Amino acid sequence: MRKNSIKNTRINAEVQKELANLIRSEIKDPRIGPMTCVTDVEVAPDLKTCKVWISTLGDDSDREETLKGLKSAEGFLRKQLAHNLNLRNTPELRFLADTSIEYGMKMNKLIDDVSVSSAGTDEDAK
Repeated sequence: MRKNSIKNTRINAEVQKELANLIRSEIKDPRIGPMTCVTDVEVAPDLKTCKVWISTLGDDSDREETLKGLKSAEGFLRKQLAHNLNLRNTPELRFLADTSIEYGMKMNKLIDDVSVSSAGTDEDAK
């Protein structure tokens, strides 16, 4: 199976949906923030490994605690994935922090600041 095949894309979507559901409803670890979101999943073509990008609301310490909580629940999540999804192999999960939302918000703020300052200089020029 190739990396960008239709089958691999479907598996990625199913694993993402199932992991989001499990994190939201099954895990009771207090380290995992209530606003934890599975933003992307990339299952290897051989179904051996899976990269899971997690986005959380809060600062860096909250993100680190959430990743630690998910790392400790990795065995449970893998077992539940094997039970709920009919895959040849259940992939080993690796959780990664996704900072793209925060980066986008930071860039938006910078663009807004530049546009406000340029609007102020345009009015001064008139």
